[in-house]
Amino acid sequence: MNIQKMMQQAQQMQERLQRQMSEMSVEGSAGGGMVRVSSNGHKQVLSVTIDPEAVSKDDVERLQDLLVAAISDAHRKVDEELKGQMQGMMGGLNIPGLS
Repeated sequence: MNIQKMMQQAQQMQERLQRQMSEMSVEGSAGGGMVRVSSNGHKQVLSVTIDPEAVSKDDVERLQDLLVAAISDAHRKVDEELKGQMQGMMGGLNIPGLS
């Protein structure tokens, strides 16, 4: 296989991954689902849903913590999904930095 063909295949894989990242949607949650965050594969927050019971003007700090935790959960799920997709694309190859 020549290097030019390998580079072309790598470019196609990258384009496919970018498309998959844009189409991906994961949901992270915190507080037993009181706060839910939807994110795409680029880790852009798409939506936030907050249970009215999580809102209290006397405990804003708790709600802030729940938001951070839900966003972190969504980002972790994106990482897991992307890792699985990359391993699938690589055909199970053991490439340093991807495992």
